[in-house]
Amino acid sequence: MSDKTYNVLFLCSANSARSIIAEVVLNELGKGRFKAYSAGSQPSGAVHPLTLQVLQAQGYETGHLRSKSWEEFARPDAPKMDFVFTVCDQTAGEVCPTWPGQPLTAHWGFADPVKVEGSEQRRLDAFSLVQNQLVNRLRLFLSLPLEKLDRLAISQEIDRIGREPVDTGA
Repeated sequence: MSDKTYNVLFLCSANSARSIIAEVVLNELGKGRFKAYSAGSQPSGAVHPLTLQVLQAQGYETGHLRSKSWEEFARPDAPKMDFVFTVCDQTAGEVCPTWPGQPLTAHWGFADPVKVEGSEQRRLDAFSLVQNQLVNRLRLFLSLPLEKLDRLAISQEIDRIGREPVDTGA
């Protein structure tokens, strides 16, 4: 096993829910092998309260979380990313900055839980569902033998993971 720590950036438009959840979960599941970050093309300026509630209910630390712009990670002094994943369809269609380090990229789309309407429980369930879906895809990602695969093979695998069906909770 390599001692390399892989830097991963998760992107979404507002950086208030999906990308934040991915950042927190990968930092926990990656156990030091991965350093995850998140950002948005049009950051909301705040982490959504239901994002915090779902993460805290699972025992994740949330005190350090903030909504931030993807420009923060495009600067020359930013951490060099190994992977960049878009987790919303809107951001996947935008022209992204040039990321230092020439990271591998993939689109892992998830429904936006912020857009769910209805009761507090229905909205909370939507955030929980996205968190579970992210955990499932991140576990697939973590199972890849990155140190044994070449760049093309890794790229194909992360694209495949993004095409894996996600449980819609229906």
